[in-house]
This record gives sequence, C-alpha cells and structure tokens, in this order.
Amino acid sequence: MVIPMHQSEAKLDKAQRWWNTEIIEIKPGEIYIRGYPIQELIGQLSFAQMIWLMLRGDIPSTAQAHLLESALVAAVDHGPQAPSIAIARMAATCGTGLNNAMGSAINVLGDVHGGAGQQCMELLQQVNARSEGGVDLATATSFELDEFTKRHGKIIPGFGHRFHLVDPRVAPLLERVKRAVERGDVRGAHFAVAGAIHDALRHRTGRTLSMNIDGVTAVIYCELGFPPPLGRGLFVLSRSVGILAHAWEQEQRGERIKGPMPKEIPYTYSGPARRHLKNPVSS
Repeated sequence: MVIPMHQSEAKLDKAQRWWNTEIIEIKPGEIYIRGYPIQELIGQLSFAQMIWLMLRGDIPSTAQAHLLESALVAAVDHGPQAPSIAIARMAATCGTGLNNAMGSAINVLGDVHGGAGQQCMELLQQVNARSEGGVDLATATSFELDEFTKRHGKIIPGFGHRFHLVDPRVAPLLERVKRAVERGDVRGAHFAVAGAIHDALRHRTGRTLSMNIDGVTAVIYCELGFPPPLGRGLFVLSRSVGILAHAWEQEQRGERIKGPMPKEIPYTYSGPARRHLKNPVSS
C-alpha cells in the first residue's frame, strides 16, 4: 500500500512535534547543547555549570555556579545508614553490577527518603508568596506552618535530624548563602523565610530545631530559582555520587552474600501459629 505524500508528511510532522526538544541538536559530526557547540563547552564549563545549562538553558554566573556546586557536594553521601546507600551496597553483594545497584538505590529516593528537600522548597515558596502578598513574614510563616502540619503532620522537612544534633553541612552552606545575599548574587527572600521558620519552630516547641541538609539545600535551590521538583532531581544527582562510590567499593570486595549482614538475623515473628493443611491434595 502506497501512503499518499501528504499523509506521510503529516505523520512526520506529528513525530517531530512529539520529539521536539530545546536541549540538544545532533547532526553527523555536530553536537549542540542549548545552541552551544560541545567542543566549546568541554574544558570551559564545570559540571555544575553544565547541569545549569541543561536544565535552565543558559550559563550561570560564577557565583550561581559556585553556590549550586556547594549544595551538590554537600549532599553526596550520608553513609550506609541512609537507605539508598545501604541498598546500593546490598545490591552489589548480589552481583547485580553497578548499573543495577545504582538503579536500585536511586529508585528509593521518593517522598520518604529523598523528598524532604522538595517538600521544604514548597514550604519556603508558600511562605514567601504569602509574605510578598503583603502579610508580614512572621504571620505568613505561622499560617503556612499551621497549614502544613494539618496536611502532613508535625514533622517539618528541612529542620531537625535523627542522627545529628547539629548537621555539620549546614553552617558552611548558610555562610555561602549569606555572602551571596550580601553581594547581591541572590535575593535572600527564601533565606529570610528559613530563618523565620527556625524561629517559629523554636517558639512552638520550646527547643531549637536546627536546619538540616535538606533545609539548607532547599534554601539554595530556591534562591537560585529552581522549582521544587528540580530540587529533588538535583538531590538525586548529588546522592548518585555516593551511591556509585559505595556500590563500587562493595563490588570490589567480591563478597557475594545476600546483603552486608550476619547469617543469623534477629527478628520477631508475629504471624499465625505453625499449622498444617487439614486435607492436603494428593498429587
């Protein structure tokens, strides 16, 4: 069957619209990223600048790139007690290979483990929007905290830590944000909101809930203009480095067991008492 030319052209046009992209153009011997020839980017852009270019379409300023890179570096790893890292190591002991070990680990970076940064960004933006709408910052913060706890419970993402009384990653990152605000590199609105949330939580709980890595990177990503879903994506990129390192280390040890654990695992069984089929079916 011969397809009429106008139908063929229509199908081609539809396919081109479906796969339309502003990110990359490739032709034989040519690769353009956001309009820039790749050979001009190699050796000139840092990896953080390349991430920005791919996601945002332009090249960040030096100050923006340094702030982004600082956040990416800070979140690369938190040890085997982090579920994603533990899963990477366990998968490696099963002989899955690096790609499968990394995929298994990255796939658990959801709302519970890996989503706090995005959730904190959403909270920061909600408070900021209410404040910019004419409500004073303290009132806007109190209102949004009430709304957040109604929907999600009392735990506020980005503040407090189950492992660290004071997260050692926070102070150097906050200092970088503070200097960026003073230089005018970022607006500082979300930095101020984070401070207001910190003060509100101290007033409500009677104790200091220090900001954690999710909170400080949320401030940075908001100040740099990334939307919350990309904040989570950037965390995944960052944590992928730690996942790769741990999976590789575990793979190099050559241990092929069902997880890095002893043979006898203490656990509690709470199911039915031992029983038997009353009328087993004979084969």
